[in-house]
Amino acid sequence: MRNLVRSFWIWGLALLPSGATGEVTLTDRTLSQLLSLSVEIHEELRHRNVVRSANSPTGDLAEYLFVSAFGWAQAENSQKSYDALDGQVRYQIKGRRVHRRTKSRQMSAIRDLEGFDFLAAVIFDDLYQVSMAAIIPAEVVRANAPYVAHTNSYRFHFRDAIVKEPGVRDVTGMLQAVLEQ
Repeated sequence: MRNLVRSFWIWGLALLPSGATGEVTLTDRTLSQLLSLSVEIHEELRHRNVVRSANSPTGDLAEYLFVSAFGWAQAENSQKSYDALDGQVRYQIKGRRVHRRTKSRQMSAIRDLEGFDFLAAVIFDDLYQVSMAAIIPAEVVRANAPYVAHTNSYRFHFRDAIVKEPGVRDVTGMLQAVLEQ
């Protein structure tokens, strides 16, 4: 993971990159200072057009990486069933952060299995590094996403075996390259 190269000023205190002289660690900060840092980081991500919402950055980051890697046109936030277009081809984009508290690879709910041509899925590790990413034909998603009545949606787990399915394209390296730019 790249080291941060700039300092953050929070409540009049510098938070420097690891190893820098006069380092202030996160464990030395108050809850209020940590939350302020979180807001500042999120605003910087918004300024860089990585995130579009005030939610967790996982979904926005997934969209940013796929759109940047493939030059797709990002759909409006309110667009139903797909997140990006490449000509007439519709892409639903999903991201999941797997971390120390949960190892689940279940993507967020898919409401309409007919509203996209491909699912672009990415698994992030605890530090938002790309662990696995693929472009998955809608037919493969439909065959692997059972309906869940109480949420009126379909549940899809992005397991290792999915990448071996016919027509699935492993794009892990491409997304990793965008993340490191």
